[in-house]
Amino acid sequence: MKRLLAVLSLVSIIMIVPSASAQKPDAIVGTWWNQEKDAQIEIYPCEGKYCGKIIMLKEPNFPADDAKGMAGKPKVDRENPDASQRDRPILGMNIVWGFTHSGENLWDGGFIYNPREGKTYKCKLSFENPETLKVRGFIGISLIGKTNLWTRVR
Repeated sequence: MKRLLAVLSLVSIIMIVPSASAQKPDAIVGTWWNQEKDAQIEIYPCEGKYCGKIIMLKEPNFPADDAKGMAGKPKVDRENPDASQRDRPILGMNIVWGFTHSGENLWDGGFIYNPREGKTYKCKLSFENPETLKVRGFIGISLIGKTNLWTRVR
């Protein structure tokens, strides 16, 4: 009986710890690998909300066979619909912004920019577990969108 109680107590603690850490507003702060594992994004507090910028690219330059003639040059925001923004470097670019902690395991009200396609989406963030962040970008309502999983850099 004592052994059963000890096991149940341990299971209860294991189940409580991840959900408790996910409820802290700053739980998303840190460095994350994107789903493709080709970039690291640092999420940090900014003006009472949460933002994130690209701090590392596995391939910071365009490939040698770049079809748009930028072989070997540092990657820039060339897909941006605003021509005046197309020379912005990808490295250091803010790609998530405006998030507020909205209660248990949810940060919403923010946006995400995808430099691969030059588009901005509404976004919400939540934890799948303490090491995996669900990043849901969408148009209009959350049902019309895509979820990526980012993993915490250790």
